[in-house]
Amino acid sequence: MRTGLGEIVRRAGTDQSPVVRLGGHETREAIEALHGQPLLVDPADAPPLEEGEHWAHEYVGCAVHDGVREVGVVTRLVELPSVEALEVGDLLIPLVRDAVRSVDLEARRIDVDLGFLGAN
Repeated sequence: MRTGLGEIVRRAGTDQSPVVRLGGHETREAIEALHGQPLLVDPADAPPLEEGEHWAHEYVGCAVHDGVREVGVVTRLVELPSVEALEVGDLLIPLVRDAVRSVDLEARRIDVDLGFLGAN
């Protein structure tokens, strides 16, 4: 897989703490020069998503509603120990079927059930 920093030639570690080796960066100095640099993958090179899956950045900026009631806007996706959640103001809305009724990325709208969250 190609990144903006080179091709990933080896991957180890876990999904939460991956360890990668990039081709063309063989010396310690070359590797240390990459410290702090973002590791970006071209979406065309990323693995395909399953039905109903989305990339985290696609949620950011979506308007969140509970029916006709406007809740706010997604500022980021938060990875919690058991689930990922949408951060909307001071709310964390878990990405589970009982909390999220629908996601329409084209319309940039997410419908949630605040009653399920106890946040009426």
